[in-house]
Amino acid sequence: MMMQMTDYPALSASLKALCEGVPYALSNLANAAALLWERMDGINWAGFYLRRGDRLILGPFQGKIACTAIAIGRGVCGCAAEARRTVVVPDVHEFPGHIACDAASRSEIVIPLCMEDEVIGVLDIDSPHLARFCEEDRAGLEDFLRILLSFLEKDSDFMAEGKL
Repeated sequence: MMMQMTDYPALSASLKALCEGVPYALSNLANAAALLWERMDGINWAGFYLRRGDRLILGPFQGKIACTAIAIGRGVCGCAAEARRTVVVPDVHEFPGHIACDAASRSEIVIPLCMEDEVIGVLDIDSPHLARFCEEDRAGLEDFLRILLSFLEKDSDFMAEGKL
C-alpha cells in the first residue's frame, strides 16, 4: 500500500482554525485527535494520554479501545514521557516492554506534551505498517503539538491537575 505523506503545514493550519476561540482544552484535544485520524494515512490509533502523578491516563483518542493507565517509564508512551523526547518505533515487537492495546499495530510514534518544562501528557499514534513514521512525521507532529499547546495553556482548569 502506497501512503501519501502528511501535509503538515495544512494540518497545522486546520488545527489553528479548529482551536481558535475555543477555551476548552478537552475539546481541543478531542478535535486534534480526530484531525490526525482523518488526515494521516496508514494509522490505526491517534490520541492523547494525560499525566496524572506517575501515570499517563487515557485522554481523547480515535481508534480501538485503549489502555486506560500507563506508568511513566513503561511502554513507548511511558518511555517518551520519562525521557521528555519523541520516540519513533519502526517495529513495536522489537521495543522492550511494548504495551499492545491493538495487536494490529506494528509501528508507533509518541511525542511528549511539555509545558513549562513539565510533561503534561503524550500524543500517541500507531500504525499497522512497519516503519510508518519518519523524520518528517516527527518534525511535523512536534510543530503540531507546539500549536496545540498554545491553546491548551489558555484553559486554567485544564492546567490544574486532575480537573478534567
